[in-house]
Amino acid sequence: MDALGNPLTILLTAGQVHDLAGADALVPGMEAEALLADKAYDADKRVIEPLAAAGKVAVIPPKKNRKSPRTYDKALYQARHLIENFFCWLKQFRGIATRYDKTSRNFLAAIHIVAALCWLN
Repeated sequence: MDALGNPLTILLTAGQVHDLAGADALVPGMEAEALLADKAYDADKRVIEPLAAAGKVAVIPPKKNRKSPRTYDKALYQARHLIENFFCWLKQFRGIATRYDKTSRNFLAAIHIVAALCWLN
């Protein structure tokens, strides 16, 4: 997402895959200076350390079971609502919300159409 909430990259993973599988594909090529993500992405080896090595900031709240909780920028984390707004907007389209398409190609194409509408708004 950019600063206005417009999607920049869309990656489709299998339904049973953990969120970190998507992070493995997106983090190495990320051009932004900061990554805003939820607690599912609080993984040192797979997300936080690669971002720190690239000189980028991880704005991810720590999981409650962390032995040494990290700090994060709470003011910047509030901008994450833009990401959630896009997912809510996607779910307004019935075919996407209920996954009518049988193939991942058609489902991803529908998401790209909605993303294009997002850019046009």
